[in-house]
Amino acid sequence: MNICFLDGVDIPYTSNDSKCSKLRGAENVVINLSKELFRLGHKITVFNNVHKNTIINGVIWRNINNIDQNTNFDLAISNNDLNLFKKIKSKKYLAISHSIQSIEKFIRKKQLFSYLKYRPKIILLSSYHSDNRNKLLKIFGSINLQWAVDEDFLDTVIDDNLVEKRALFTSRNDRNLNLLINLWKNQIYSKDKLSKLYVTPSPLIDNKFNIFERNFGKRLFLINDLKKSKVFLVPGHKGEIFCLAAEEARELCVPIVTLGIGSLSERVHHGVTGFIAKNQNEFADFALNILNDNNLWQKLRNNLINIRGSKTWQMIAKKLIENVK
Repeated sequence: MNICFLDGVDIPYTSNDSKCSKLRGAENVVINLSKELFRLGHKITVFNNVHKNTIINGVIWRNINNIDQNTNFDLAISNNDLNLFKKIKSKKYLAISHSIQSIEKFIRKKQLFSYLKYRPKIILLSSYHSDNRNKLLKIFGSINLQWAVDEDFLDTVIDDNLVEKRALFTSRNDRNLNLLINLWKNQIYSKDKLSKLYVTPSPLIDNKFNIFERNFGKRLFLINDLKKSKVFLVPGHKGEIFCLAAEEARELCVPIVTLGIGSLSERVHHGVTGFIAKNQNEFADFALNILNDNNLWQKLRNNLINIRGSKTWQMIAKKLIENVK
C-alpha cells in the first residue's frame, strides 16, 4: 500500500532524531511505525514540518506545507489532528488518539467536521482509553493497539549486578509525582532510610529524604537509570492512556508498583511483573517489600525476563495493516 503519515507538530523531525530528547512519544510512534511498515513492503511518506525533504532508509520525509494535491494514497494516518486530512487524497483514513477527548473539546478544536467528512478509524491504546472515549467519537470504528518500546531498549543487556537499592519514576512530573513524593517521604523513607528515589526533574525534589533528580535528557541516560533500579514506582494518572514509561521499565525487567490509576492497571500483571496497590498504604508496603526482599525481587525479575521482547513494533505494524484491509 501507499501510506502517508500526517503530523503538524511544530518540531521538525525525521527518524535521525529518534534518540533526541526533544521528541515526545507521539513523534517516536510515527518514526517506529513508518520504519516497520516500510519493512513490511509498503511505500511510506511522512509529512511534517521537516525543513528539508529527504529519504531515510526508504521512508520519504516531506514538508507538510508542500504537498502535491494530485498524489493519492491508499491509507492516510493522522497523528492526533483530523484537519490534516484536508491536505491529501486517500482511500482510507486512520487517526491516532493520544488523549481522552470530550465531545466539547473535540468541537472546540474544530475536529468534528473533518471527522464526519473523512470517517477515520481511531487508534486507541488501552481498554481504559477505549472505555473513556465517547462512543460518538469512534462510530466509524477503532483499532486497539499497544505501543512497543524503541529498539534501544530491546537491545540493551541487563545485568543483576548493576541493580542498586533505588526506586525510579520517569513519567512526566505532572502525572502524580507529587503524590509519589509524599508517599515516599511519609511511608517509605520513614521506614527505610537506605533506599533512594530518582525522579523526573521537579521543584519537589528533596535530597534529605533521599529523593534525587534522575539523569534527564538523552535516551542512554534513561536506559542506564532503569538498568540500575530495583523498582519502578508510578501511581498512574487519569491522563495516562498507555504510559510508555511503564512499558520501558517492563522491557528492562524492572518490577512496577502502581495504584493502577488510568491505564496503569493494564501495564502490570499483579504478583507476576509487579503489584497493583488498592491504596497508598499498600503501595508503600509493596515498594518496601521489593526494595528489601531480594527473593521477591528476583522472582518478579525472572518473570519479566521470560516475557522480554514479546512486543515489537513489527508486530504492531502487522496488526495495524490487518485492521485496515
